[in-house]
Amino acid sequence: MNDLFNKPEPAAPLAERLRPRSLDEVVGQSHLLAPGKPLRLAFESGKPHSMILWGPPGVGKTTLARLMAQAFNAEFIAISAVFSGVKDIRDAVQRAELTLQQHGRHTILFVDEVHRFNKAQQDAFLPYVERGLLTFIGATTENPSFEVISALLSRAAVYVLQPLSDSDLGALLQRALQHCSPPLALDDGARDLIIGYADSDARRLLNMVEQLDIAAAARGVQEVNAALARDTLAQALKRFDKGGEQFYDQISALHKSVRGSSPDAALYWLCRMLDGGADPLYVGRRLVRMAVEDIGLADPRALRITLDACETYERLGSPEGELALAEAVLYLAVAPKSNAAYGAYNAARALIRDDSSRPVPEHLRNAPTRLMKELGYGRDYRYAHDEADAYAAGENYFPEGMPPPRLYEPTGRGLEAKIRARLAELRELDEQARRRK
Repeated sequence: MNDLFNKPEPAAPLAERLRPRSLDEVVGQSHLLAPGKPLRLAFESGKPHSMILWGPPGVGKTTLARLMAQAFNAEFIAISAVFSGVKDIRDAVQRAELTLQQHGRHTILFVDEVHRFNKAQQDAFLPYVERGLLTFIGATTENPSFEVISALLSRAAVYVLQPLSDSDLGALLQRALQHCSPPLALDDGARDLIIGYADSDARRLLNMVEQLDIAAAARGVQEVNAALARDTLAQALKRFDKGGEQFYDQISALHKSVRGSSPDAALYWLCRMLDGGADPLYVGRRLVRMAVEDIGLADPRALRITLDACETYERLGSPEGELALAEAVLYLAVAPKSNAAYGAYNAARALIRDDSSRPVPEHLRNAPTRLMKELGYGRDYRYAHDEADAYAAGENYFPEGMPPPRLYEPTGRGLEAKIRARLAELRELDEQARRRK
């Protein structure tokens, strides 16, 4: 007869069963955990200190916090900034005070996704961290320089955790396969597929092993091949936080690959972004920006090609329209480069910002009425088409008394080489006209 009051506990997920019980069982992070390295020394110091663990998902941030509590025989309280607020912080403080009074034990407060807390919520930690009631350990996937208040940041050491390497994931995978019942076997193709799908995330890898274990048992097979693995696992999107630092890092890598005229690298980062779930039209808009900023008049066709790529994607959608974006990326990467127009625009903006509001010279003013003509508006204006070579040599188009600035200096690359030669010719005509006066 079943005992309603003594129900069996559900089996813990594989990720929980394999959670390391000591530092030596932790996979990866040797730059922090090897003998003599910073975090290993922190564990061996005999005194816990507040810290922020910064790194991508599934690299061991929660595990390290738990091991810290275990190493110092401290009470471990975990809250998530996604679901918690100031009330949860107050509750944790009350528990910490009670634990200290009744048992003489220190408390480690672990805050997952600490970057999700606003300034007021982060401020709530400070008095208790300063008093030493709490040792604060925050975990974040975002750059703490931007997401954690300076007062809290100054009281915590920042440890940067790295994505797990393929060899790290391979070691963890081998360990996980032995914990299946019976032990699960993978061929080389399935092994490579799982490591690739895991995308440096240990938790994701262990969840996939569980799925494969169930699928293998259902089919009555003892070894999983690549075909079965591919059928079982819906290909998870690669890690791509659309609002976070990795988002901007990949955009930066794409832009700099284009600017550096590396078509293969530019195509790689484009596909990384699309594979990770980036909005293709957002990527297209960034390509338009690259065309005007880094290519400019060295090849004006680049702008039209990027605009056409965006319009093509809008017409075809995914995945066919993404090929147009790929063609645009390749064109931008191999096109001649010039930021002369971009630099000239910024220089003009800076000049206007710092200068006074000079009046338009009378000869350049519009004169649609008789009064305006009587006041001299438009008088002595030289109509360029009536001049030799359609150029009014020596004419001034800047405000009176303003030294003519040199804002646009074309490069010698692409079409700008011809523009440069033409401007040199026109400037020589201006100089001849001034000498004749």
